[in-house]
Amino acid sequence: MKIERTKNASRNIVFGSILKIIQIVVPFLLRTAMTYFIGIQYLGLNSLFTSILQVLNLTELGVGSAMVYSMYKPIAEDDSKSICALMQMYRLYYRVIGLIVLVFGLILLPFLPYLIKDEIPSDINVYILYLLNLASTVLSYWLFAYKNSLLQAHQRIDISSKVMLFTNLLQYLFQFLVLWLFRNYYLYVIVMLVTQTLTNIITAIVVSKLFPDYKPQGRLKKTEIKKINQRIKNLFTSKIGAVVVNSADTIVISAFLGLTVLAVYQNYYYVLTAIISIVAVFFNACVAGIGNSLIVETKEKNYNDLRKFTFVIAWLSGVCSSCFLCMFQPFMELWMGKENMLPFSAVMCLVIYYYIFEINQLLNTYKDAGGIWRSDRFRPLVTAVTNLGLNLIMVQFLGIYGVLLSTVLSMILVGMPWLFHNLFTELFEKKYLKSYLFSLFGYLVVTIIACAFCYGLCYIVTLPLILHLIVDFLICFVLCNLLYILCFHKKKEFKETILLIDRITHYKFHLAMLFTKERDNS
Repeated sequence: MKIERTKNASRNIVFGSILKIIQIVVPFLLRTAMTYFIGIQYLGLNSLFTSILQVLNLTELGVGSAMVYSMYKPIAEDDSKSICALMQMYRLYYRVIGLIVLVFGLILLPFLPYLIKDEIPSDINVYILYLLNLASTVLSYWLFAYKNSLLQAHQRIDISSKVMLFTNLLQYLFQFLVLWLFRNYYLYVIVMLVTQTLTNIITAIVVSKLFPDYKPQGRLKKTEIKKINQRIKNLFTSKIGAVVVNSADTIVISAFLGLTVLAVYQNYYYVLTAIISIVAVFFNACVAGIGNSLIVETKEKNYNDLRKFTFVIAWLSGVCSSCFLCMFQPFMELWMGKENMLPFSAVMCLVIYYYIFEINQLLNTYKDAGGIWRSDRFRPLVTAVTNLGLNLIMVQFLGIYGVLLSTVLSMILVGMPWLFHNLFTELFEKKYLKSYLFSLFGYLVVTIIACAFCYGLCYIVTLPLILHLIVDFLICFVLCNLLYILCFHKKKEFKETILLIDRITHYKFHLAMLFTKERDNS
């Protein structure tokens, strides 16, 4: 089966973007409602349980990606028998994973009070809340989760996006009503549990109608099962790092600094990850296409694609970084008030983390699409251990700064250099690495200059907060884009990016006429 990569990516990006916007804007309103209706400590509890369950979900890490990767070749060859056998194996694994998560989740139950420094809100039983969250996670594995792999492997995650649009809107509506009418956090979590179940059931029904010939049946050859199990083992250590890094920060802040500090930190982090998740739509939409390309195209073609995608992500990240630097504090003052703000130096740490994370996310997308998990299996684990060790040491001396700096340092000093080596050994030619790093350095320098200019201009603006934010955004958006166009309009990547946008949107951009001599007449 030939996958229409550009068409599918376009469709995935459109519906994925709509979903992400809903998942950002409405939860933002819910966080605000929660703060004013029942208190900021509940935000801290919500973040803590999410992080604990992320750690428990380490059991799954590797299974989903390994199964989807294993489907690329059978789909390309129209091998229905192998796809059905993979689904059968996937279903079994997810049932086992759900059971393991349940058992370890129950084992962790007596230790919950040690992960919370502050007093727990008087009307809350932390054990009941935790069990409700645990039930939601376990059911997400047991209720037809394996069927979603077909959508991912066929690059049709736009379908799952449509289902989640419906169920998420229902969830947010009922959660807001619960906060407004009942001020009850238990009901808030129960609504999440019910809608998670509904999402899985609807997705399973849609997938069965879309792919009626694919049923979980049959058995793979022992050699193929062995290969998949090896991928899963490699992916477990490969994926564990990201989860430990993200969860460790939250748990350490809760244990050492308290729920209130955690809630304030999570307000900033929520805004940051909101933008990250929007950019992740681009990654998720393209990963199956990248995986297909890595199989059928030459190394030179794939390296050129990497440079093009890197240019796009660096540009987007540069614009977003300047916006964060200039707009974070006035936005937080408007949203949560001066008493719930971090110092500006903490904002600088968050901006550095954001820029590094986006570049790292692109590299990891190529790693996952290329399936080079074995050679990369220890890197994320070593990075995570480094981050956790620095967290535990630095939080005691530097507080919140120690948590932020430890994450940045572990990524810069351990994670990224190792990842560069693996990518340019397994997927691309080593001779390209020097040129690629030089390009990254150029993007970084331009981003730093853009941030400095934007902050200098925004600093002298004295307006009411809402007008201040609007002016800051216009300054950052216009100045950053002009600077990137000025510096990079002659680069090959710039021209190819314009043509890529042209193909995806099916429109002819006049800007492409200015900077490219060759165009498709199709």
